[in-house]
Amino acid sequence: MATRVAAAPNPDLVGIAGRVVGETAGTLRVAGESSRVRQVPKRGTVFEFAITDEAAVTREGTGTAFEPATAGEGAAHVTVDGSRLLSRPAERTENGGDSHWR
Repeated sequence: MATRVAAAPNPDLVGIAGRVVGETAGTLRVAGESSRVRQVPKRGTVFEFAITDEAAVTREGTGTAFEPATAGEGAAHVTVDGSRLLSRPAERTENGGDSHWR
């Protein structure tokens, strides 16, 4: 899934963009255009995700890391406070939480 760091306590992290390639309870691993993988803490960081119909499919294509070729029409950009993602990925769907989407 394409993502970009919109705000962070560490100004060096702002602007990091790429595809999420891994996740822990406290971090997201983001691979940029140069295939460099950066580990970004979730706490205090605001992420912007590009959601497309192809988000669930792994494929190589044209476009930049944050603006894939398929992200034109039909793509939604969602801003998420990383603190809302602080949990093990596998447990996130198990806990009810305070989600307004259920």
